Amino acid sequence: MVKSQTILHSPVASSPPIPVAEPEDVGLRRDALDQVDLIIQKQYPKMRSFLLLHAGKLIYERYYGGHGISSLNDLRSATKSFTSALCGIALSRGELPDLKASVTDIFQRYVPQQAHPLLRSVSFHHLLTMTSGFAWQTGKKLGEPLIHRFHRNRKWTSFALSLPVIEQEMGRFQYRSTDSHLLSVAISEATGMDAYAYARKYLFEPLGIRHAAWSPSPEGHSMGHIGLYLTSRDMAKFGQCCLDGGLWQGKPVIPETWLKQALTPQAKGYPAFGDYGFQWWTGIQNGSVYALAHGHGGQQIYLFPQLDAVVVFTADSKVSRWKNPRVLLERHILDTLKSAAASAE
Repeated sequence: MVKSQTILHSPVASSPPIPVAEPEDVGLRRDALDQVDLIIQKQYPKMRSFLLLHAGKLIYERYYGGHGISSLNDLRSATKSFTSALCGIALSRGELPDLKASVTDIFQRYVPQQAHPLLRSVSFHHLLTMTSGFAWQTGKKLGEPLIHRFHRNRKWTSFALSLPVIEQEMGRFQYRSTDSHLLSVAISEATGMDAYAYARKYLFEPLGIRHAAWSPSPEGHSMGHIGLYLTSRDMAKFGQCCLDGGLWQGKPVIPETWLKQALTPQAKGYPAFGDYGFQWWTGIQNGSVYALAHGHGGQQIYLFPQLDAVVVFTADSKVSRWKNPRVLLERHILDTLKSAAASAE
């Protein structure tokens, strides 16, 4: 049960800095990164920030469109990857049940009286991997026609659990934001804290994240699928922590065993986006393995373990059409990182 409503805005405070280095210090060409900056200015008018971390240090940082270091970004669906991390923390603390636990046990007080007969077969693991089988519609670009009906409803949890379960779809990936929101509700049910309060205590405080916001659902739960607002640097901190096996400044924050599962393909996804882990996209880009927290409009946290790099993009989230920086990443940023790696051998 939620004991307190989500606080939308936390006090504005300067976060502890990320370790910083010059591109030349880690073997990267500054002129190549300046070229990326120039391309963004000319071809990506909705871009708001570009950050590159390499070898655990912030190497390059640029802001656009009036945004700066203290600006909060609407992460949209990149929120899902943070919800995943909170699930991993709660599981390691013994607050959440086994991944095989049924949603009917986790959400006992929300289960409809006339529940679908297959609802008991839907597990926590199904929610994490978006393989629940709940009847849903998903467009080619991850559009969700039913999401507006979900958002208009005052009882989000009951709405999600009342969706029919299609037996032949269980275990098969379908992008479904209601699955992600149920993960946030699960955190509330297990801990007595909404996801934002839980994040502030067990994720944001250890990472030194002090300026954030997370919107609540009509029921008072933090939105599990969208609604998180962070600065670009704090997005980068989270990415670096995940890249380093859950460590931040040498101290464990997110369980490494959880991240190994979360960042590993658990279900076959969509060719244009990759396969799916625990609320993370995964795949191979330009020959490099990646994990991606992805949100509408261009809110992206890329992890490249083979290149020891984190790339953060943020952009205007209030757009219907937007330009994905994936090509920019493949043709310029990854090539620069690979050239540095080759020179170091």
